[in-house]
Amino acid sequence: MILHLQSVPPRNGLLWVRHGLKVLQRKPIALIGLFAMFLLVSSLLQLIPLLGQLVVLCALPMVSLAFMLASHQVLQSHTPTAAVFAQPLQLTRERRVAQLQLGALYAVSTIAVIFLAHWLDGGALTRVVEQVATAGEKSDPKAIEAAMTDPSLTSGIALRLLFTGLISIPFWHAPALIHWGGQGVLQALFSSTLGVWRNKGAFALSGLAWVGLTFGTTLVLTIVGLLVGLGNLLPYLLVPLGMALTTAFYCSLYFTFIDCFMFGAPRDLPLDTPAAAPPPQDPPAPTDPV
Repeated sequence: MILHLQSVPPRNGLLWVRHGLKVLQRKPIALIGLFAMFLLVSSLLQLIPLLGQLVVLCALPMVSLAFMLASHQVLQSHTPTAAVFAQPLQLTRERRVAQLQLGALYAVSTIAVIFLAHWLDGGALTRVVEQVATAGEKSDPKAIEAAMTDPSLTSGIALRLLFTGLISIPFWHAPALIHWGGQGVLQALFSSTLGVWRNKGAFALSGLAWVGLTFGTTLVLTIVGLLVGLGNLLPYLLVPLGMALTTAFYCSLYFTFIDCFMFGAPRDLPLDTPAAAPPPQDPPAPTDPV
């Protein structure tokens, strides 16, 4: 499949959010079930010291691709199943190896970012977290408050968020570029970086929309829960809300890809018919360079 790198207006970032929510609306149980399955498997793997956490990190790029495949299936009026998690490894041997290499590179990059941030802040965030944990064990509210208001906590978190955001740019579209475009690892990383940079306005607006939607819905649900006397149940209400919004975000990744590399996402998603001209799931040949 030949992919064409495109520049889209910033307002398309809002369309990505809208389309992600609409895809979730079509198959909410199936899609949220996929995300819940990912969380469950991740939790079980992380019980294995070091190795389990490393496997989870390596799998994250393919998980994002799995949700792109799931969104594609929903648009074709199919119900996605857990098989989407294996599909990135079921094409050619070259693409399977490239996906595994990409996952390993993502894990190494994430670990490097963690150590770099720890070195830059002198381990301040780690110390603050340990202080909070120790104060919590002793039930000392003043110690917890002092630890939570430590400037090192804010700066440490901000530093890690910045680095995480930077390394996400080359990996954002890379799994899809390998899967649908047949690109190699380095070419996919370069193409993804170029795609995000050319459409940085749309990505910025999309990010702000997701943050606003998350905080807005959480605030509304919290206020309503407190007004009707369901304050104790709020954690049980906020968890499914968070899962739904996170699933919708993962579904929206599909539209960022087709907008940046294939064709503009439709202005509206019909609820009864598939979106026009979705990309084939199993492309016959590698793409030309983007």
